[in-house]
Amino acid sequence: QVQVVESGGGLVQPGGPLRLSCAASGSIFSIYSMGWYRQAPGKQRELVATITSGGITNYADSVKGRFTITRDNAKNTVYLQMNSLKREDTTVYYCYAAISDYSRRVYDYWGQGTQVTVSS
Repeated sequence: QVQVVESGGGLVQPGGPLRLSCAASGSIFSIYSMGWYRQAPGKQRELVATITSGGITNYADSVKGRFTITRDNAKNTVYLQMNSLKREDTTVYYCYAAISDYSRRVYDYWGQGTQVTVSS
């Protein structure tokens, strides 16, 4: 089995920083794309940022220049450094990973979500 677990959410003031982490564990053969999505109540889940195993990144326009996604392949971990946070960044953030197990099949895995609240 594979698990994807996020950490690092919480309450932060507008303009402040916050760092999210997400670690994958279990029967992992290889991890391909990893990323972060977010979903507000009543809205569709939207992409925040993704990163390939080779380090190619992609960002939503709304977070470009403020958020940075990185990954540590040795630790099967992806990070999201969020700076200059705005109130509209408040929502639940989900970690995503495309992982192949030892059968070499690739599956999509999602974390349980972590709440980020930007408020004074």
